[in-house]
Amino acid sequence: MTIDKTIISDLVGALTDPIVVFPGGWGDTLPAWLTNQIVLERLTMNMETAPGQQPTGTDAEACAYLYTACLAQPMHGDWVRIYLYVSTKTCVRALGEDVPEDIKVESLTSYQASKLEHLKRWIYRKRIEARKERDRIERRPKNQKDATEMKAMQPEMFDV
Repeated sequence: MTIDKTIISDLVGALTDPIVVFPGGWGDTLPAWLTNQIVLERLTMNMETAPGQQPTGTDAEACAYLYTACLAQPMHGDWVRIYLYVSTKTCVRALGEDVPEDIKVESLTSYQASKLEHLKRWIYRKRIEARKERDRIERRPKNQKDATEMKAMQPEMFDV
């Protein structure tokens, strides 16, 4: 039985990929329950994604990104509504608590939904790019070490 390397990479990535946050220094303020929910939703996304279908970021990842974005700068009304929508869904899933009625958002316009989908696809691409970069960096010392060992094993007469 062979296991597809992509499946393993996605599974490991769900657990170890960085959380994509808005630049500005607020990433370290994410609550623990949200980071745990991100991992759970990533694992769920991996199980639910059909073969050949492109996965996206999750609602919890979008919530984390928009949380850090709204702390760094004011947001347009559509993005506030999108943030409240993913926050509502994420809080209910993660904490099992209902969100207060005055900030609860249970639906988006088609325009807002398309903006959210675009954000989720972008977050997923950034995760994959970070994973590939991390893998490349991890492989680099091994390749450099192999070259050093090979040079040490070569007789001096072959040095130019």
